[in-house]
Amino acid sequence: MNGTTDTRCEAPLLSLEHAAQALESLGNPTRLGIFRLLVRAGAGGLPVGGVQQSLGIAPSTLTHHIAHLVQRGLVIQQREGRVLRCLANYQQMAAVIDFLMAECCQGVSGCE
Repeated sequence: MNGTTDTRCEAPLLSLEHAAQALESLGNPTRLGIFRLLVRAGAGGLPVGGVQQSLGIAPSTLTHHIAHLVQRGLVIQQREGRVLRCLANYQQMAAVIDFLMAECCQGVSGCE
């Protein structure tokens, strides 16, 4: 690297409560599928209609699951005129992964 740090995904370490809430949200197969689709879509995300079309989820069910992911900070929604675009919140995703890895191999004998 050139001496600069890539901070796109840096986030403060989550509390146990917030990490558990995020993981609980992703523990639902429908929400996990939505989140994975948005991660695959990249920084541009997808319109809600594109998510619905890709996954074949009923609109009312999709609305419920997206709202849950938004509430947990895993998905960001942006209004573009009449289109509602969903994006994976990579910073929150990184924070969950950082939480899980924060104490890796610390204080457990035989884990080197």
